[in-house]
Amino acid sequence: MRNILPWMLAIIFLFLAIYFYWQKQEAENKLEILGQEVAEIDRDMEEDRTESMEEMVLPPDTVGMTPPGGAAFVDELGSLSESDIQRLKRKGLQNPESDLMNDLNRKQSKLIPREGVVGGKMAIRDSRILNDRYALAYYEDGHIGGYMLLKYEVNNGNINWTVVDNSSL
Repeated sequence: MRNILPWMLAIIFLFLAIYFYWQKQEAENKLEILGQEVAEIDRDMEEDRTESMEEMVLPPDTVGMTPPGGAAFVDELGSLSESDIQRLKRKGLQNPESDLMNDLNRKQSKLIPREGVVGGKMAIRDSRILNDRYALAYYEDGHIGGYMLLKYEVNNGNINWTVVDNSSL
């Protein structure tokens, strides 16, 4: 009887070791399958994002244009071209750049995606109208801040803003 007890314990431990090894292998296989599915979803999302970014970066009316080089680009960033101004005037804006900036400042509390912290109040500190569809804005409350890429539509002088993307600092 004494000799049987160690053998029974050894058999039980061997059975448990085999069982847990099998469970580990099964979990690793499931993890690998899920990893492949996530990678496939990431590839699909990247393709969709690339397609939408190409539409934003190269709108049909500016495909042939080349941006100014060097430091001048920073100074030029946010100036509407003459064709952009004319398009926006046809859509009902009297003075497109100032009308857009004023409307953005009036609606900023609805557009900024974050709340202020430590008693600060979020506000747009700098904004640039990029073209006849997009604007870029920097917002902060004195403690935290970020950037927003905004898309706007003008219909009969009415301006509707949509936050396309934002990133916190």
